[in-house]
Amino acid sequence: MKAKVGDRLVIYGTNLGDRRRVGIVTGVAHPDGSPPYVVRWLDDDHESVVFPGPTAHVESRQPVGSHRD
Repeated sequence: MKAKVGDRLVIYGTNLGDRRRVGIVTGVAHPDGSPPYVVRWLDDDHESVVFPGPTAHVESRQPVGSHRD
């Protein structure tokens, strides 16, 4: 998994009824973009250090002025 500042980190729960968490990556510990990440969670504006597990994925931020087809 690789991320950069501004990407979204999405984590899905492993149990029925668990909610999905979405956060913005505000810090990356390694130059190659590997974890851990500092993430600001959108649901409560809390920041935490995250070592993403197998239920997580990164959604890359689109550069300003670009769009997906």
